[in-house]
Amino acid sequence: MDLGPGAPAIELAAAIRAGRLGSRELLDCYLDRIERLDGPVNSVVTLDVERARAQADRADAERARGESRGPLHGLPVTIKDALETAGLRSTGGATELAAHLPARDATAVARLRAAGAIVFGKTNLPAWSGDMQTYNELFGTTSNPWAPRCSPGGSSGGAAAAVACGFTSFELGTDIGGSIRIPAHLCGTFGLRPSHGLLPQDGYLAGPRRGRAPLDVNVVGPIARAAADLDLLLDVLAGPATGDAAAWTLRLPPAPGTPRIGLWLDDPFCPVDTGYVELLRTLADRLSDAGLPVSDARPPISFAESFDTYWTLLRAANGLNDPGGPLTHAAWLSAHEDRLRQQADWHEWFAGGAGPGRPDQGAARGRAAVDPDRGAPGHAAGFDALLCPVLAVTGYPHDHTGSYATREVLVDGRPRTHVDVARWTGLVGALGLPVAVAPAGRTAAGRPVGVQVVAARWHDRTATRVAALIAEVSGGYRTPPGFG
Repeated sequence: MDLGPGAPAIELAAAIRAGRLGSRELLDCYLDRIERLDGPVNSVVTLDVERARAQADRADAERARGESRGPLHGLPVTIKDALETAGLRSTGGATELAAHLPARDATAVARLRAAGAIVFGKTNLPAWSGDMQTYNELFGTTSNPWAPRCSPGGSSGGAAAAVACGFTSFELGTDIGGSIRIPAHLCGTFGLRPSHGLLPQDGYLAGPRRGRAPLDVNVVGPIARAAADLDLLLDVLAGPATGDAAAWTLRLPPAPGTPRIGLWLDDPFCPVDTGYVELLRTLADRLSDAGLPVSDARPPISFAESFDTYWTLLRAANGLNDPGGPLTHAAWLSAHEDRLRQQADWHEWFAGGAGPGRPDQGAARGRAAVDPDRGAPGHAAGFDALLCPVLAVTGYPHDHTGSYATREVLVDGRPRTHVDVARWTGLVGALGLPVAVAPAGRTAAGRPVGVQVVAARWHDRTATRVAALIAEVSGGYRTPPGFG
């Protein structure tokens, strides 16, 4: 194999198409690495070796005949154990589903298979995807490959750790409260929370009452080692649910050539670790030096009000799993009304409407004050993306005491709860906006940190484009020490 296991999926797929890499060769490489290196990490919890090897052998034979199943032909992949996989144990991390063997794939998984991917394993998560750490009674604790005493985040912690360690070509996770974005931030990978409704989410094991109904706030999305992988996987995964396909098709807007970028790097409602803010400031300066228009401007909204709306809708989405009890429909409608108003405010900011977030009211950081593709000088052209922290912290130790709401972590020497430091994922969590996470730099201790890239709804290509530009100045994905 002339490509390392930490290569982007798009490069691995090209090598398989060209006959420079065998599907079985890559699969066996992943299986060997998992056996040798995954013990202390504990990211991959279920394997389907014999079926996967048979499928890889078939993929190699098809390629030798000049046949292809699609853009992911022969790529071995793992799937977060929150998504159903036909004939492969799918538990949601819960003892109630310890022996659950689904008869069908989640639609997103089926689309990966139809594009040629080979599902060979499942990755760890907290029970019912309900924590920003990754541990459960069935499979134990997953550790961060960059810092074994620390969490990889949750709930897609096993997924992000497996991608970071080079145990899989890419991953498919879920995100209702930051479950893709937080692990990508802590493990140094890329992740995408797509526009809500862009990918079908049937087959998501959100609780004992599993079903086919899409869950409000939740999305299914990819975790990968390059922004180009996120685009590749959007091509495969995005589109209407099976029952809607006869009535509508999807065409995502292209990304702008020179995206205009706003910044929201700290806020009194959720103060951010000082060192993290400095890293993000350095990133913004590097983007500006690279010729991108970057401004200290943000949407004219209240962080506190937006988070309150998110928290209410999250409780409703959690339903019977919420210890506070399910919300009434009237309470949900009230929160939804708030959401629609906030969505309009964000849309106006992206489009260049009136308000404190207009480009002419932000302090320009870049050399290009106006993107010529977006409007003439003096025109409030709006912004294409907003950069903000993923969490208020750059990492936290394993802590399984108490509950998600009571556990604490130190931020600049002051204790704050896990719920509090995760407010940045809730800022846009319920608004349906696409958010990519890209590696933004390294802490003084050498650990990776990420940045959220928020774009207008359905402008997922813009989010991934800006993530790619960030990688150009930050260095992007790097293999954790000891996993090269």
